[in-house]
Amino acid sequence: MYSGSSDGEGHEAAQRKIPPASSMLWVRNLRRFIGSGTGLGSEALMELETKRILLDIFKEKQQKSAEAGTIPSFYKKACSGIFKPEDGSISHRVQRLAKYRFLKKQSDLLLNADDLDAMWVCLRENCVIDDATGAEKMNYEDFCHIASVCTEQIGPKCRRFFSPSNFMKFEKDEQGRIAILPFYLYVMRTVSLTQARIDMSELDEDSDGFLQPQEMEAYIRGLIPNLAQLRDMPASFVQMYCRIAAQKFFFFCDPHRRGKACIKKVLLSNCLQELMELHQESEEEVTDTEQAENWFSMASAKRVCDIFILLDKDNNGTLSKQELREYADGALTEIIIERVFDEHVRRGKVGGASSREMDFDSYLDFVLALENKDTPEGLTYLFRCLDLNGRGYLTTADIHSLFRDVHQKWIEGGNYELCIEDVRDEIWDMVKPADPLRITLADLLACKQGGTVASMLIDVRGFWAHDNRENLLQEEEEPEEES
Repeated sequence: MYSGSSDGEGHEAAQRKIPPASSMLWVRNLRRFIGSGTGLGSEALMELETKRILLDIFKEKQQKSAEAGTIPSFYKKACSGIFKPEDGSISHRVQRLAKYRFLKKQSDLLLNADDLDAMWVCLRENCVIDDATGAEKMNYEDFCHIASVCTEQIGPKCRRFFSPSNFMKFEKDEQGRIAILPFYLYVMRTVSLTQARIDMSELDEDSDGFLQPQEMEAYIRGLIPNLAQLRDMPASFVQMYCRIAAQKFFFFCDPHRRGKACIKKVLLSNCLQELMELHQESEEEVTDTEQAENWFSMASAKRVCDIFILLDKDNNGTLSKQELREYADGALTEIIIERVFDEHVRRGKVGGASSREMDFDSYLDFVLALENKDTPEGLTYLFRCLDLNGRGYLTTADIHSLFRDVHQKWIEGGNYELCIEDVRDEIWDMVKPADPLRITLADLLACKQGGTVASMLIDVRGFWAHDNRENLLQEEEEPEEES
């Protein structure tokens, strides 16, 4: 009974229900988009269509840029960090204004002198006295309470100093308390360094984080009125003083002699701390020797300047080899004077090597190296002079050649006869080089006696001080026992 309808009628009914694929709308649209598929494949056609769309977008943007060409550009992408706007341009003025506002904002966040005094009062009023030592201390609860009091009296700008991480930086006693004085000194130093960084950044014309010599001199010139020990400096000496003071920063913070010192290095260097020591007015009498130990003191600057003037016999503003030989009463050896000129004095523009003379900046580097022989910077300067052949190390033959001149001056001074080989062996025992046949700069730095070794090889006075070190030590201890 199920075969009442013929097969033909059933097939026609199926065709009426399922139309042909070519008649479906989505099929026609898809074929219209990708084409018939003949020639190029469908993927290649889609790629061409994508490129066409992107090209249209690019042309549209180009057209809009051309129409807006009269509008000035306030931003230009720096190319590898070397972009510098032209002076007087809108970009330059906008950059300077943005820098000024940023530094002004940072300066407003700093604690001033009144704020620091108020913080010290808060610390003392809310601390506890240690029964054993009498020191003023605070635990973490006191620390948090003081933070709240300071915030009420001073404002939120002091809140950042009272973080848990800052509390953990300080040494604690058995009860978990810290002394308030080290914490207060930490706050003062942080404020001082931040203010110094802001001041230096204001002088950094190209905003690259480095100071050039004239910018460093301008920073020091601005500090002079605030430094108690320099307030009475004659106006005629200010420029020379700034030049002398700035040179020490560059000697220690610009080891590659690029002519610019990194502001971060300057802030972390001992030079800035030494300069800031002149803030304090000492009530006790300070001897000339103690003043001369600080490079930035008036006594030291005048000493360095006066020596240069005395050595400059022809008053041409530079020192020849013959004139430099008189430094330190002629205690330096002839070979070292020659090596200093070979390694650290620029050649003259005319006349060849014979016309080479040491200018004032090179003279300052020379003095700084001799007075700081124990520092890596000073020892690096002198090692280049000691390395007679530029090989990066010293051999026994080099030590013999260097000490021969010291030995000659030693005998001329009426001292006892000594054996050069014994001195050479003593130097080897002091340094204990990694390679028993050569001494490198790393060996001198590692042995912690590199400054003494350098003095023995370049200066007869340095060798005399080493030879009489026990007597000198005894003379230093006797006054202490008497006092």
